Amino acid sequence: MGLMLFPGDGDVTSPDVSWSYTGFNMFKEWPAHTEGLTLAEMNGFGGDRMWSSISTTLAPLLDHPDDDGSLTPVHCAAMLPRLEAIIDQLQHEDGYPVRQRRVDDARQLVTVMKYCLDKDVELIFG
Repeated sequence: MGLMLFPGDGDVTSPDVSWSYTGFNMFKEWPAHTEGLTLAEMNGFGGDRMWSSISTTLAPLLDHPDDDGSLTPVHCAAMLPRLEAIIDQLQHEDGYPVRQRRVDDARQLVTVMKYCLDKDVELIFG
């Protein structure tokens, strides 16, 4: 069983991205680390640090429940530049297979977010 992020446009041919729950958690650890965060220290991940104490446009994604709810097009628009910057930064580093997988996953997520913006629909977690 896994998790899929997809546009809320009702079109089954729309782009999507999917992970196992473990894979999604590992994916979220990657941009969190890039932002100077350790998810295990954050509220909701076993730690006490409140999300309101951090400053990153990626917080709505990092702190989102894995299999319920959505992100608005406004959230997607705010996160896209940072995700694209992380991709640009890390795609030029020596490629460990795991790092390349994270870059590829981030590219797929960016594609889905851009689609959500173009169609003005939410990004659904399901």
